[in-house]
Amino acid sequence: MLLLYTDTSRGKEKLLFALPVFFCYNFSTGSKEADMQIGMIGLGRMGMNMAIRLLRGRHTVVAYNRSTDKVKEISRKGARRAFTIEALVSSLKPPRYLWIMLPAGHPVDDMIQNLKPLLGRGDTIIDGGNSFYQDDIRREQELKKAGMHYLDVGVSGGIWGLKLGYCLMAGGEKKICRKLEPLFRTLAPKDGYLYCGPAGAGHFVKMVHNGIEYGMMSAYGEGFGILDSSPYSRHLDFGAVAHLWNQGSVVRSWLLELAEKAFKKDQRLSHLEAYVEDSGEGRWTVQQAIESAVSAPVITAALFQRFRSRDAQAFSDRMLAALRNEFGGHAVKKSAPGKRT
Repeated sequence: MLLLYTDTSRGKEKLLFALPVFFCYNFSTGSKEADMQIGMIGLGRMGMNMAIRLLRGRHTVVAYNRSTDKVKEISRKGARRAFTIEALVSSLKPPRYLWIMLPAGHPVDDMIQNLKPLLGRGDTIIDGGNSFYQDDIRREQELKKAGMHYLDVGVSGGIWGLKLGYCLMAGGEKKICRKLEPLFRTLAPKDGYLYCGPAGAGHFVKMVHNGIEYGMMSAYGEGFGILDSSPYSRHLDFGAVAHLWNQGSVVRSWLLELAEKAFKKDQRLSHLEAYVEDSGEGRWTVQQAIESAVSAPVITAALFQRFRSRDAQAFSDRMLAALRNEFGGHAVKKSAPGKRT
């Protein structure tokens, strides 16, 4: 694009000079943004797709991953390669922005410790994983002593984020968040990012978001479980029910859209085991509820349901059976030979 400067003082427009102006087109919002440079650390499912979305938004991405195959893969899509942390940092112009997408806990802390001696005053580290918010507060204080900045950005969107955009919940210094808004606008759909407050606020809001997600998923599971056990079960197409409930119903949601997709693949989910992991945020939400003396029975029960799913022969249930047998002579089922006792 050319910015034209003209003179109309004598009633006739005369071109004085023209300056080239470079913009980045943001495909997620249809707006024009100033191009930014970002270092991406961690190219798992989320990190890889976020890097691709930033590249599509015409930002400069320098990518690093522990396994070099991922770095080569993203370089074929336009990113600059960095096979070492040192190469990553040296490829970025100050002030540098480095976005970490690694598992919460020690991997993030270790990466920050490796980066600190390589970075300078004014550089910024962004943690986009699912870190515990109190870790964010500690990290921000440590980096501030070195003249560096730290942002915590909760990211929701999963494997669909590349196409639909990511919901971003940002915490840290507000002025630094504002500088990163071109990146946020590229990654997020319209109205899809929010400054939540000082250090830790972004991951705190994301933590509660995931706790709510636990409760919603369990409620859907219970509901379809009742349908499955009902006298109408053989008449019902669960995919059709999920689709129906997304048409103007008060329980419509993206989770129901995903349920519809799952039921189309397997009408009764018969190929799946009833085993559910938890990634930590549900536990932290329940812990926070206890510390704040806030009643959260739905989220708590949903978390405990996941624990129960991993133990089909729970000791507590065997204890119940034993006690009923002892005090009332109630019948019990003996475990089969070779099974857990």
